[in-house]
Amino acid sequence: MAQSDDIKVGELKQVGDDDAAYLISLIRTIPDFPKKGILFRDFIPAMSDPRGLAIILDAMKRTLPVKPEDFDLVAGLEARGFLIGPQLATDLGKGFLPMRKAGKLPEPTYSQEYALEYGNARIEIEQGSLRPGQRVLIVDDLIATGGSAQAAARLVEQAGGQVAGFSFVMELNGLDGRKALGAYPVTCLMNMPA
Repeated sequence: MAQSDDIKVGELKQVGDDDAAYLISLIRTIPDFPKKGILFRDFIPAMSDPRGLAIILDAMKRTLPVKPEDFDLVAGLEARGFLIGPQLATDLGKGFLPMRKAGKLPEPTYSQEYALEYGNARIEIEQGSLRPGQRVLIVDDLIATGGSAQAAARLVEQAGGQVAGFSFVMELNGLDGRKALGAYPVTCLMNMPA
């Protein structure tokens, strides 16, 4: 497991050079995980470091893709969106909408399937957890191909909500994740090769 030296500052520049460099120093690159040919970018060391966690949350608040008054809820994708979403929602005075993996919620649910770089998955929300017309900021740790983010957007819209934008900690370059999200506002704290 190696430290990442190919990570570039994106919107993370908003916290200053020292904090940006410190956070980047905590991100690990793990080759061939979860399968051969995949470079897994691990931000858990940054989450377990008090300064690293504070930098992530501060940077995400500073770089929202829309103003806080332009959304009502923060939604996070299981599992890593659950690590940053609730705290971000609390800090902004918003509710949190968990988007769970299939089979984790009682019926009735809304459900969307999506493709990953290494398989397929499905996410769900409970019916009634999102009121029609509510505006939702979707957060997650990483955008790669944009498949899970697209599914999250479809899920919000299926429930009658509106997607306000997306906020990610990391973006893998070359996989067209932002392009897959079309005109939705998107921010990413840092970028790196896939």
